[in-house]
Amino acid sequence: MNAGARLTIYGIGVVVAFGGAFGLASAIVPPSVVSEWKEGAEMNSHDGGHDAATTAAEESANVAADSLKGLSLGLEGYVLSPVEAPGAVATSGELQFQILDAAGTPVTDYTTAHDKDLHLIVVRSDGSLFRHVHPTLDESTGMWSLPWEWTEAGTYRVFADFTPAGTDAPSLTLTRTVQVAGEFTPVAPQPTQTAQVGDFTVSLDGDLTAGTAKDLTLTVTRDGKPVTALEPYLGAFGHLVALRDGDLAYLHVHAKGEEPEVGETSGPEIEFAAEAPTAGRYFLYLDFQVDGQVHTAEFVVDAASGDDAAVSDGDSHDDGH
Repeated sequence: MNAGARLTIYGIGVVVAFGGAFGLASAIVPPSVVSEWKEGAEMNSHDGGHDAATTAAEESANVAADSLKGLSLGLEGYVLSPVEAPGAVATSGELQFQILDAAGTPVTDYTTAHDKDLHLIVVRSDGSLFRHVHPTLDESTGMWSLPWEWTEAGTYRVFADFTPAGTDAPSLTLTRTVQVAGEFTPVAPQPTQTAQVGDFTVSLDGDLTAGTAKDLTLTVTRDGKPVTALEPYLGAFGHLVALRDGDLAYLHVHAKGEEPEVGETSGPEIEFAAEAPTAGRYFLYLDFQVDGQVHTAEFVVDAASGDDAAVSDGDSHDDGH
């Protein structure tokens, strides 16, 4: 008898043995107890259904994750090439990359968005050392590049935010990871809604709630006085980047109000609308310009879950009665 046949017969024997046990038990143990045993066995056999439900929930979460920006090196037929950059701290060189289309051809034609054809965001995985820069395109090769030097070691995420030329072309944010050799101590960010940037103090008013668009107001002061000389920068009076702690996924953040005219100034408030995809911690980076110089204010905000916000609203209504 071959091994397969022996295993099959053994399996049948196990089933018969358990089936016989239930039958024998019926003759010795009261029927109600035997019924409970059978129900227990059936419930155990349904554990696979629970696993299937869990898997379905995980798949749903994955679908939601796929819709977020900044989590993939390729999307909609476009790919961010490997990023070339210095491999160690305090080494001068260039950071360069290409955007490739579905045929592997470097993209050289883009649609201008926020005054630039491509925005490059570089940040360490712990949310520190944020940089928002604009490399130069070599149209003959499709290579984007700019002078580069790392100030600290660590694992960095490089985001290329762009829109290819063409009707109905998608707005994309593709990402790659770059390792910079050397020892470093990760930063443990704590929630903060006030940032000091040189002589400027920037305060954040508003909060984030998962799945809900929320208004955020950032107020800029200098030596305690409101700054009313904010200049247009990237098509607005401020540019806000928001990343989720853990995977550095992009939030949907939009500046409110009309695009400013050249020479127009504003302040001290800058308003945005932001929607957090999930509860958790987020890094916010505000770029604003005064006297031709760009400054970056950094914040850490914890987003509440939609359920928590609903409970909080309910509690506040109860207090009002």
